[in-house]
Amino acid sequence: MVTSVPLVKIPLISDNREQILAAIDMGTNSLHLVVVKIDPTLPAFTIIDRDKETVRLGDCEANGNLKAEVMNRAIATLDRFQKIAKSANAEQIIAVATSAVREAPNGTTFLNKIADELDLYVNLISGQEEARRIYLGVLSAMEFNNKPHVIIDIGGGSTELILGDGNAPPTLSSTKVGAVRLTKEFVTTDPISKIEFAYLRAYIRGLLERPTEELLANIQEGEKPQLVGTSGTIEALANIHAYEKFGNAPTSLAGYQFSLAELEGLVNKLKKLSVSDREDIPGMSQKRSEIILAGALVLQEAMSLLGMKSITVCERSLREGVIVDWMLNHSLIYDRLRFQSSIRQRNTLKIAQKYQVNLESSERVASWALNLFDETKGMLHEWGNDERELLWAAGILHNCGLYVSHSSHHKHSYYLIRNGELLGYSEIEIEVIANLARYHRKSLPKKKHENYQNLPKKYQQMVSQLSALLRLAIALDRRQKGAIADVKCEFNQNKREFYMWLRPANPEDDCALELWNLDYKKEAFEEEFALKLIAKLEPVMASV
Repeated sequence: MVTSVPLVKIPLISDNREQILAAIDMGTNSLHLVVVKIDPTLPAFTIIDRDKETVRLGDCEANGNLKAEVMNRAIATLDRFQKIAKSANAEQIIAVATSAVREAPNGTTFLNKIADELDLYVNLISGQEEARRIYLGVLSAMEFNNKPHVIIDIGGGSTELILGDGNAPPTLSSTKVGAVRLTKEFVTTDPISKIEFAYLRAYIRGLLERPTEELLANIQEGEKPQLVGTSGTIEALANIHAYEKFGNAPTSLAGYQFSLAELEGLVNKLKKLSVSDREDIPGMSQKRSEIILAGALVLQEAMSLLGMKSITVCERSLREGVIVDWMLNHSLIYDRLRFQSSIRQRNTLKIAQKYQVNLESSERVASWALNLFDETKGMLHEWGNDERELLWAAGILHNCGLYVSHSSHHKHSYYLIRNGELLGYSEIEIEVIANLARYHRKSLPKKKHENYQNLPKKYQQMVSQLSALLRLAIALDRRQKGAIADVKCEFNQNKREFYMWLRPANPEDDCALELWNLDYKKEAFEEEFALKLIAKLEPVMASV
């Protein structure tokens, strides 16, 4: 029996055993690794190893492409990170890439190269998704007590601003102002000239005005949020401040505070120094000295626009957020982060409502798709819970293109899903969902289709197989009235025959249209799995 299942739950890790997980953050400036031990009984994680390498992915060619030598340096670093993770007995490595790879024309080619050489699949995430996971990382380290906090993360290529109180964040923004990007594009003098400094400051302020205004508009009257800062830039500024004020750096920067006035004094000092002179500042790392001024200026302008007089440092950020997101998706967190656990499902349904999808029918289609997925797992495919959830999302959204027009609506569905800001999913997962919707009707996936061709081979196979299941699921609800009550599947391996036995909701209904549509849509399924599909109504049992 199939029922409406709007939210997909992924099972807990079996036997509640401890598990070691590694997360890699491929940022514009640096690559970071964190290895954690997850105790699902608490639930919590303990960091058991860290590593970092300044690779400067954001140091691109004039056309925006990632440089060959930088990509090779990144691959060598990732290889080293993999060895560290494996030596710590990590059972899984989750890697994400952000703005530098996201914006580079050859970014996808680079990720495919990583997959081919290292067998490591890197998830490209959007700016908003990056902000969401930063939020999760901060929440894993700080208790907000339902009070509003503003989080700022200044990376190499972008700056994320988040407003949240521990529940769903009302604002998530990502702006293309980062320490590496700004230094590369606007700083040519050393020390920086007064004209360049003034222009840089005005440029940063101009780009930050809109996201800060949107954030401030969501703060209720009388609320006074605390500002929390994450990332290498802010930690470096805190280190320098600590050396100036106390003569040494604290063992931990968590909870460390400095004021806007103190930051302004530091910016005034930095702008007068050459890069080599900055290297001599206590607390300054050599690799940070070139980009620190641009990063500090971003923080100064953001604090000024937000009206924040001080900032508190949080040492957890995106990579820890990746761990928390994994725990949420595996149903390991139920307490104060419980609301975050359904982020994928809630946003999928939100997009469906935005494009006026017939949810009653789409939920039936999604449920049938999961039913077929489960019935054929181990028989025709070996995909797991993650792929199952992508199929569910595609089932919900496959018809969203009707919002544009009926003609070629499968292609419109691809575009709307691809650009719909689905939170909770990586770029490759969004691409898979969009491709599944694209191939729910008409043409089968073909190598000449750019949207399909750009997928790594693993994901091409995923789209080909799961879209074949989605087509059958749609046929089962051809009249969009729940005519089919149950489906049982049988597979004759020797004859390569696959039987679908359908039980009508109404015993008097011959379900002729559903049977015809299954026959019409079975080509993709038969071709993909090299078998013959035979769909029939269940025989009616004679009454005794």
